[in-house]
Amino acid sequence: MELFKKIKQITHLMKNIDFAELGEISEKIDLPKIMKSVGELDDVQLKGLMKMLTEKAKKGQHKLPPIDGDFYDYDLKLTQEQREIQLKVRSFMETEIQPIANHYWNKAEFPMDIIPKLAALNICGVTYDGYGCPNMPFLMEGIIAEELARVDVSISTFFGVHSGLAMGSIYLCGSEEQKQEWLPKMQKMEAIGAFGLTEPNVGSGVAGGMETTCEKVGDEWVLNGQKKWIGNATFADVIIIWARDIEDNQAKGFLLRKGNPDYKAEKIENKMALRTVQNALITLTDCKIPESDRLQKANSFKDTAKVLRMTRAGVAWQALGCARGAYESALKYTKKREQFGKPIAKFQLIQNHLVEMLANLTAMKAMVYRLSELQDQGLLTDEHASLAKVFCSMRTRDVVSRAREVMGGNGILLEYDVARFVADAEAIYSYEGTKEINSLIVGRAITGYSAFV
Repeated sequence: MELFKKIKQITHLMKNIDFAELGEISEKIDLPKIMKSVGELDDVQLKGLMKMLTEKAKKGQHKLPPIDGDFYDYDLKLTQEQREIQLKVRSFMETEIQPIANHYWNKAEFPMDIIPKLAALNICGVTYDGYGCPNMPFLMEGIIAEELARVDVSISTFFGVHSGLAMGSIYLCGSEEQKQEWLPKMQKMEAIGAFGLTEPNVGSGVAGGMETTCEKVGDEWVLNGQKKWIGNATFADVIIIWARDIEDNQAKGFLLRKGNPDYKAEKIENKMALRTVQNALITLTDCKIPESDRLQKANSFKDTAKVLRMTRAGVAWQALGCARGAYESALKYTKKREQFGKPIAKFQLIQNHLVEMLANLTAMKAMVYRLSELQDQGLLTDEHASLAKVFCSMRTRDVVSRAREVMGGNGILLEYDVARFVADAEAIYSYEGTKEINSLIVGRAITGYSAFV
């Protein structure tokens, strides 16, 4: 009886052994020695060995949740068409930009060859009606800004300057002739735009202290002054220049064409943020621009403010994208990085950082989503856009800081991406109105008192 039992055990064992695999194993280890050692184990030791092997197998089978910063599934609110555009932009950024982002950021150069590929997405002027533009809700402008910034804030900024500030100035303030000339080719990115408002001595106070002047002389305007931090200006085909009219002291807008001999654009070097963006210091010396290239519907700073109000919402979305990119990069890292024999994602303090980052992201998403809804309903005010810019740029700072923290020393290396997000968040914090200026805009709205100097 005992003999038959042993034969049965051997037969069962033979059926379940992969002899090819056994042969490969025997080439790597001393199999008879292992079998001898196992045979000498007592029952307690054997149970412990089996428990260890079983737990290891279970560990290998454990499926981790996907890495996704949209925790409340706001994407489910998008239409099928909107979702397809979002995924198209996401795919472009992950396949075309992600592999080169750190290289160009580090060299402070712009990858000019990506412009035709970006143009093929057909997303420029996404909210504008006519002139080859898609005419979609403002929500899509936000979604696109988020997707671009989620991978590279520099590319998002380049796009925002071109599609938002430059095209937006022409769309809101240009004559029909100017729109027909510029918007179709800018939509196809056959012509690239820039936006010149900020000055070396005047940033937040540009509404009342603009130093760049314009003067009507015959059928031309003569501009003098400087503009600073002007993105895309080193290679743009048209630069929107805002200047103060000497005669009536009001802001006027102009289309400065590439090749004008009376202006000079010098690239700003040694930046710590948005290094891929080609910012320039523009000098205008008796720069002559014909009346036909004056934005015909820009007659005061209120017209300039219309453009800023429209684009400031996009910057809040951009802040969300920057924060999301940092969070998702950090979360991915914590699942792979091991300390003390296990992924650091298993540690309580790491999970606490991740949850606080996600909470910030989710709050930001709720705010900007509602902001775009207000914009689509025609209810957007300066204070609405300013509050979103204040909150999102502050929360982004917190998120990127925590992302860098959970990555330890590796957080300062470009190869892990988070270092770039940390630096670029500082630019978002300042442009399109500093935190302080936007706070005063909101403060004036809720108190009825202006605290501006």
